[in-house]
Amino acid sequence: MTSIDLIEYRIEHLRERLAGEEIAELGVRVEARGAGVLVRGSVSSGGCRAEVLRIAREELVGIPWREDVTVCCPGPPDRSEELS
Repeated sequence: MTSIDLIEYRIEHLRERLAGEEIAELGVRVEARGAGVLVRGSVSSGGCRAEVLRIAREELVGIPWREDVTVCCPGPPDRSEELS
């Protein structure tokens, strides 16, 4: 198994865990970037973000990886919009 095959295998396992575990997070993308991995996307809470990063750390041990996971709050605005 080449290192590229190993990275792809680990990425797929990470994707399965993100979709199948309690958080069921489908809004996070995991992509191979050269010899490393990029984990990116939006999640609904800080706790969910922490869980995604914890799972990524477990699955990507020994592989360089970066993250760009942001918290998106899709709730209503906290103030009224001023129109001119």
